[in-house]
Amino acid sequence: MAGYKDPGFSERIARAAAAKQAALEKLRAKPPVDEAVLEERRLARLAKEAAEAEKRAAKQAAKLAAIEEAKAAAEAARLAAEQEAVKAVLTEAERKAARDARYAARKNRK
Repeated sequence: MAGYKDPGFSERIARAAAAKQAALEKLRAKPPVDEAVLEERRLARLAKEAAEAEKRAAKQAAKLAAIEEAKAAAEAARLAAEQEAVKAVLTEAERKAARDARYAARKNRK
């Protein structure tokens, strides 16, 4: 039984050249690229990019609408709180006026 024979430099060069030749033949065997197919792929890619851009724009518009809605809600809450404060002040003034009227009526009865 023969042992392992280490390939020499010339054998390695010959194998590399054969591999290179095989790769070139495989590349040449491919059919040429059809321009119509390339154009169709390009148009499909552009349509996909446009759809993604539209989706991003819709998402951004939704975020802006949500922010505007939140601002409007905050403004409405602020106005409601302000009205409640005014109402509380008026109610306090009305209570003081009623108390003063009772005090004056009690003074007049004596």
